[in-house]
Amino acid sequence: VQLQASGGGMVQTGGSLRLSCAASGRTLGTYAVAWFRQAPGKEREFVVARRLSVGTTYHADSVKGRFTISRDPAKNTVYLQMNSLKPEDTAVYYCAIGRPIVSSIQRTGSYDYWGQGTLVTVSS
Repeated sequence: VQLQASGGGMVQTGGSLRLSCAASGRTLGTYAVAWFRQAPGKEREFVVARRLSVGTTYHADSVKGRFTISRDPAKNTVYLQMNSLKPEDTAVYYCAIGRPIVSSIQRTGSYDYWGQGTLVTVSS
């Protein structure tokens, strides 16, 4: 399985970006798909995940109401729509897939495959 993340860039505070995560080698439908991010000098942190087979979504408190995860099955691609961006959202964003149990959905170790990361920079 290969995941290709794209869509990062530089945006001003309050702006929007949409990240893409295109999968090849396996259909996403039976997996959970997640986005994590890692800011300079910090650990990788959970952002949002969706269990695609049941349609449930989990958000980090810091992005609730601002970030939305969606999927295009025809393109085997997952998107992260980020609105009302803040400087503290600046990070490298990674997509990942796996089959975590619900209690472990926010753990990096629960995911088997990772994209290469795409940089998001939010200027103040």
